Amino acid sequence: MKGLDVFEAIYSCRSLRRFKPDPVPDEVLAKILGAAIQAPCGGNEQNWLFVVVRSDEQRRRLGDIYRRAGAILASWYQKADRPGHMSEDEYRRFLTSGLYLHQHLADAPVLVVACLRLEGLESVPADHPREPQFAMADSVPWMAGASIYPAVQNLILACRSGLGHA
Repeated sequence: MKGLDVFEAIYSCRSLRRFKPDPVPDEVLAKILGAAIQAPCGGNEQNWLFVVVRSDEQRRRLGDIYRRAGAILASWYQKADRPGHMSEDEYRRFLTSGLYLHQHLADAPVLVVACLRLEGLESVPADHPREPQFAMADSVPWMAGASIYPAVQNLILACRSGLGHA
């Protein structure tokens, strides 16, 4: 697994929607997951869990779920206006690549599903006297997601450095 300079990885990272069928070696996967769990997180909770899916059947089942969700998203995009910063051709390529992923997610040799653990987290009531920043009912479970975002970004950059680099 050869690496990239961190800034090269950041500046060259793009959404990949087509995958090579090559297997991902355990040591590469371990290094990528290791990068994910090194991410900073609020309260040092590490309230994430990464599920590695190699089974053809499980990848197919996840692909079916993703395909159904993609159909909902595709219908929304059909009604949406093209963003002003994209040409017609760029927007068509964007839509086409997204639709391709919806149909072919299960083709990836391995999937890593990032999950957020919410059990044990208590909501802060809206009238909590000492924590005005938590003035929204049920705020803690929603805010807990902020800790998984850096972990997922590390995972993406590690994949870019080790798997997405030609």
